[in-house]
Amino acid sequence: MPSAFTPIVAAAVWREYPEYRALSVTVRNFHPAAAPLPVVPLAPPVWMEAHLESWRAAFRRFGANPKKTPSSVEALWKRVGKTGALPTIDPLVDLYNTLSLRFGAPLGGEDADCYEGVPRLLPAVGTESFDTVRDGAPVIEYAEPGEMIWCDDHGITCRRWNWRQCKRTALTAGSTN
Repeated sequence: MPSAFTPIVAAAVWREYPEYRALSVTVRNFHPAAAPLPVVPLAPPVWMEAHLESWRAAFRRFGANPKKTPSSVEALWKRVGKTGALPTIDPLVDLYNTLSLRFGAPLGGEDADCYEGVPRLLPAVGTESFDTVRDGAPVIEYAEPGEMIWCDDHGITCRRWNWRQCKRTALTAGSTN
């Protein structure tokens, strides 16, 4: 893991989205254990709709259709509404998904040991590569120009703030940082 794992938010992001706020937490030597999570309500609290609309507006500003690619927190609420529960993935992902729903913020986690360089949030040029899976097969995609991406020296680690994460830095059972 890079010794200084402090994300950088590009000046262009602050100019276009001065209301944006970011919080980054790095956990080292983490060893997850299953633990009971707080109960998630079946519907968002009343205040959440305005918050989700702010994310929809931000997605529209860089050309994304939020109905097709909603923010991660909105996608989680849709899943909870359909199934009546939050999907279980692993203890750490389950925890940040629960916090995402509680606070209305798109949260995510990445394996810092898989990073090449420092995380950066910036508008995509459109040539940055993004490794993902489609129909069970690995594929490389490219972000749309202007789309907000997290990246490192190797390529995109997460698209549209926190819409979809790459496979390379995804948390696994062996992730500790």
